[in-house]
Formats: sequence, C-alpha cells, structure tokens
Amino acid sequence: MASMFSSSKFSDSLTVVGVSLCSAVICEAISWILIYRTSSYKSLRSSIDKASRKLESMKTTTDSLKLTTKKSKTKKMDRVETSLKESSRDLFFFKFKSGAVVAIVLIVVFGLLNSLFEGKPVAKLPFTPIWIVKSMSHRGLQGSDLTDCSMAFLYFLCSISIRTNLQKFLGFAPPRGAANPGLFPMPDQKTS
Repeated sequence: MASMFSSSKFSDSLTVVGVSLCSAVICEAISWILIYRTSSYKSLRSSIDKASRKLESMKTTTDSLKLTTKKSKTKKMDRVETSLKESSRDLFFFKFKSGAVVAIVLIVVFGLLNSLFEGKPVAKLPFTPIWIVKSMSHRGLQGSDLTDCSMAFLYFLCSISIRTNLQKFLGFAPPRGAANPGLFPMPDQKTS
C-alpha cells in the first residue's frame, strides 16, 4: 500500500496537504497550551461574550425609548462598546504571544517542505491563474506551463483553510463580538 501511495501521481500533493494538516494540529495544540486553557483567556472571552450580548440587547431596546432616556442609554452603550474594544484588544495581545511560537513552527515546516519540493510541481491547476496569483502559484518552478502548482501555493492555501476550520471545529474561534483590532485599529467614527 505504501509503495502504491508513493508512486501515485497525487503523492506530492497529498504529502503537502498532510504536512499542512499536521502542522495545523501542532499549532493549535501549542495555542491550547499557551492560550486557550488559561484562566485569563477564559475570563477575557467571557467578558467579551457578556459585553457583546449586553450591547446587542441595548441596541434592540434603544429604538423605542424617549429622548431623555435615550441619551443616558447612549452613554451606557458607549461605555459597553469601550469595554468591549478594550477586552478585544487585550485578547489580541494575549494571543500575540503564542503567535510568535506558531510562526516559528510554520517557518520551520515551510523550510522543510521547500527543501523537499524545490523546483518540483506538486499539483496541476485546472485553470491558468490570473497575473496576481501567477507569481505565487508558479514560484520556483521551471518551465512555462502556468497550470503547474508549486508547493508554496498549495501549502499556503491548505494552511489557511485547514487551520481556520480546525479552530472553528475545536471552538477556538474568536468570540462573536471580538473584532480583531490588529496593530493599527480604526478610529471611532462617532459624531457628537
């Protein structure tokens, strides 16, 4: 069976997909050890959930209030939104710590795969990619057949899709109300 698998025309593609799946599982295990099992993460997540539920309920009841109570309700909503943003920011920086470890793992795996499949197409695309994708899908490959797919492109696509879906499946996806602020969050657009 192993010799049949290794001689298969899909063996390189399946190897890249399998390594991508294993690296996603390893990265999520690292994230679970460093983030998800800690009490500070759980408290941040619960505070984000509570604040987002409270904000949603406040938004639904605001429409039917009088003008005087609407102003006080708006101030309360602003406080809840501020609390939600602060908690989301704290959660982002809390996850940032393990992101460095995960990045190192992914770089090592990518380097290993790159050395194994250097200059070798691992898959055949059923279409000719557009110019913006062409440079990555044909990266490091000789020849002019643009339907040849490089390891980097396949690994990139697999890593994005597998890791995201694995996080959702394991329940590690960010809380519903937590917007990822990134390093440079957008300023508030409220008018007074």
